[in-house]
Amino acid sequence: MLAYIVRRLLFAIPILIGVNLITFALFFMVNTPDDMARAQLGAKQNTPSLIQAWKVSHGYDKPLFFNDKADGLSKISDTLFTQESLKLFMFDFGESDAGRQISSDILQRMVPSLSIALPTFVVGLITNIALALLIVLFRGSVLDSATMVIAVAIMSISGLFYIIAGQVLFSKMLHWVPISGYATGLEGIKFVILPILIGVVAGMGAGVRWYRSLFLEEINKDYVRTAKAKGLSEIAVLFKHVLQNGLLPILTGVVVVIPTLFMGSLIMESFFGIPGLGSYTIDAINSQDFGIVKAMVFLGSVLYIVGLILTDISYTFFDPRVRLNG
Repeated sequence: MLAYIVRRLLFAIPILIGVNLITFALFFMVNTPDDMARAQLGAKQNTPSLIQAWKVSHGYDKPLFFNDKADGLSKISDTLFTQESLKLFMFDFGESDAGRQISSDILQRMVPSLSIALPTFVVGLITNIALALLIVLFRGSVLDSATMVIAVAIMSISGLFYIIAGQVLFSKMLHWVPISGYATGLEGIKFVILPILIGVVAGMGAGVRWYRSLFLEEINKDYVRTAKAKGLSEIAVLFKHVLQNGLLPILTGVVVVIPTLFMGSLIMESFFGIPGLGSYTIDAINSQDFGIVKAMVFLGSVLYIVGLILTDISYTFFDPRVRLNG
């Protein structure tokens, strides 16, 4: 298994280089270093000399991918892409263009992001699996048909609708929770309960349909018919056999998501004023802060790759037939 993990980590290097390459190319196609300097300096300090000084102090005076004025390998190494990418691979995120330590910001904002993402993920997973099992138990009935219609309706509505409707109903009309904001400790529950509820409801349609399909595929297999022939009840078959054998494909979609929970939700955090990593990324894009944008894209890619590796490893625990060979 160790050889397999090492091989996957080595494969991740060119993937991360490619992600960085695309990130750099797309960002600088839209924003020039002069635009970034003007955005950070403001209108009152927007002189050519100050712009040039800002570019030199942040390293944006260097060529992006190729330095035709340098010699030898310096043509590649003395570029913005190479120097910034090397720092990222050492997890040295440096400072934002506004002068703040990005690593400190990430650690500080990770907790607010997790306070929404983790409960939404856990409650949503349990709810979706429980509802899917209930529907499979009453498969072919009116309940099954009605639930599928509702699930498709939930999937067809934009997530923005749930956010706005939730804020209007529970904050503006009923005054049960604040419309936005964040606090730590027990005081913070009133700020996160609505985003969590909206996240669970918005993901229920796709989740229930997917788990229902998995369980229906399992329940038509021979081992289930054998279990029923031995006298096991329908509920016992569902929980003891169908759920257990359906765990392997569920892991594919679940374990890979866990590391990315740290990245937060871009839209949810922005609408509810949660100071997490999602709103941190949105603010960086709006202010053209490339230091934060490249760090968040790189971190998100690393966490996704870690999630894929954890998914493969988890297979070996739930299915003894799976072997990870180097």
